[in-house]
Formats: sequence, structure tokens, C-alpha cells
Amino acid sequence: MVYKFDQIAYNITTKRTPTKDDMLTYIGLEHLESGCLNVGSYGSKVEIKGDKLVMTKGDVLLGKRNAYLRRAAIAPHDGLFSAHGMILRPKEKVIDKSFFPFFIASDIFFDEAVRISVGGLSPTINWKDLKEVEFTLPSLSEQKVLADKLWAAYRVKESYKKLLAATDDMLKAKFKEMFGEEEKNGRIADLVCGEIMSVKKTYKPEDIISYIDISSVNAETNRIIGITDYIVKSAPSRAQQCVQYGDILVSTTRPMNRNIAIVHSKTKNLVASTGFCVLRPKEGYSDYLMTIVKSNEYTMAMCDKATGGVYPAVNNSDVLSYRIVIPTEKILTKISNIYTQADATKESLRKSIENIDQVIKSLINQ
Repeated sequence: MVYKFDQIAYNITTKRTPTKDDMLTYIGLEHLESGCLNVGSYGSKVEIKGDKLVMTKGDVLLGKRNAYLRRAAIAPHDGLFSAHGMILRPKEKVIDKSFFPFFIASDIFFDEAVRISVGGLSPTINWKDLKEVEFTLPSLSEQKVLADKLWAAYRVKESYKKLLAATDDMLKAKFKEMFGEEEKNGRIADLVCGEIMSVKKTYKPEDIISYIDISSVNAETNRIIGITDYIVKSAPSRAQQCVQYGDILVSTTRPMNRNIAIVHSKTKNLVASTGFCVLRPKEGYSDYLMTIVKSNEYTMAMCDKATGGVYPAVNNSDVLSYRIVIPTEKILTKISNIYTQADATKESLRKSIENIDQVIKSLINQ
């Protein structure tokens, strides 16, 4: 049957002022990962300002800002959620509560959500538009059968993701073993081809630039999951850093979130937010630099240096001056070999995850 969205879900709009205790359980948009119904981390190290949405365990949290990132997750506890999000609760006479999270995370829902989003810099979903969108749902009995299959596939997917995380932990342990006792004899700046800041290029008004924002980076996989195309005459004013294939983007805003990624796109006219410090590794140092900027030691050092309230940040000079061990050629070869082996394992796991995602999509699109 066909239903308008406000026949399918409640939009929970209750808000309250945060308390100090809320800092421990607060969930912001940065805690939501594209394609993942679980909230992997939560909490804020800085004071939460402004009224926030009141969530209940089991609610579906939707990232209504930058809808193209397709972020939706299940609230793991009672607490507060970002006012830049939307809290949805199923109307169980129409949609099964176990099926509901998969429906919200589906292409069927997000294609429509992206279509109705408004705004140039941060396209946002408005409830007044969303509630009128019509969706076709299977019967409740069919939804229950689908939900069982979807959750079974999702649990397998999460087990593969845990193996991915374990591989990264192995890498960190290996490098700590290699460099734990070594004297730090250099800086990040020694391993990059200068600071790639505000590299400007003359574009024609009709040219299209491809923009990478902080929220476009998946902190778990260190991959770029969303690139937004803009016509130059309407492009964000801060989109001024020209980047290229192989550059490492390291977020200087909220370093605790570890928004770090390697540019794997060869797209023409690629630019990045000035919220990134762009590192262009010297030949042979890419893997090593990624190990450094993904390490707990680096993250904690940047968190200690960060200043500011809601959006604590460091300077590019803080990143570039971070003290490191300059590896010998022999050690660098070992690092490269370890990374090559680990990457092969991780790529195999990623392909398995992608295959399961395809199974989930085929089920939800039946």
C-alpha cells in the first residue's frame, strides 16, 4: 500500500537544555556513520550548547543535514541528539518496528530525502516536505519476514567490520613495537611536499568543482563517502584548497573524531574544505603518514592542543610540527610490506561487506 511519510513515522521534536551529565551520552551527527545502524561512539568533551532533541533508546536518528551522506542509526540509549538531526519513531499499525530502521536507511527513503533537501552548502531535509512524500510498503506480515532476513545479514556485516577493526589494531600494535623506543627525530612536515594551503585556480563561472567536506569522510574506513559538485559561481566560499589523488586529508576541527582520508579520486577540479590540513606525502611515505595521523598518540596530542568551544580545532602548524620518528629506508620497506599484506586482507573484508550490502538492498527493494 501507499502511505504518506507522516502515516509511517512520528517526528519527535521534544527538546531540552543539556546538563553536564548529558556530555557523556550526547549523540551528534558526527557520531552517525553512513550505512551503519549502530552508533559506534558518543559523548562530547566540550560543553553542549543550545537545546537538543530528546531521544529514547530504540528511536531512529536521522542526519537531516547533508542528507546525501545517508546517515541513520538506532539510538543506543536515552539522552540528547543533535538539533541538526531528526528523531523518528514508527507507527506500528503501518510499519513493523524491526523493519523500520532498514526502511529509513534504504535507498528508497534516502533518494526521496535527498530530492526534497533544500539549501546549497548543507542540503537539509524539512519535515513539512518529508511528511508529504509517499512510499509503498509491503504488508506487516511481509515486513516481519523481511526484518528477520535483514537483521541476519546485518549481523554478518557487523562481524566483518569487527575483523576490519581488528586488522587496524594489529597494524597499530606492530608499528608501536617497531617505533616504541625510537627517538623522535623529525616532524610530519619533513615527510610532505610542503603545505598545500589555499592553492587557488582560475575557473570559469560555468565550471563544476567537486567539494570534499569534513562530513564527507568516514572516520572508520578513512574513505571519502560523499563529494558534492558545485557550479563555480555558486560554490562555497571556503572551498579553496585544490587537492589531488594521493593527498591525505586530516581534519583540524574536532580532532577527536579522526576525520582522516586518502584522496582516491582522480576527479578534475577537486577541492577540499579549509577544515582539512592537506598532506602531500613524499614518495614512499604515504602508508607511514597514515599510521601516524590515525594513531591514538597523535589524536590525543591534537586534542590537547585544540582550542574553541563547540568546534575545538588545531592549526595546520600543529599538525605539521607533530614530532615523529623518521624511518630508515629498511624500516620504510617493512612498513610498506606490512601495509600491503594488511590492505589485501582489508580489501577482501570490504568486498564481503559490499556484497552483504547488496543483499540488504535487494531485500529492502523487493
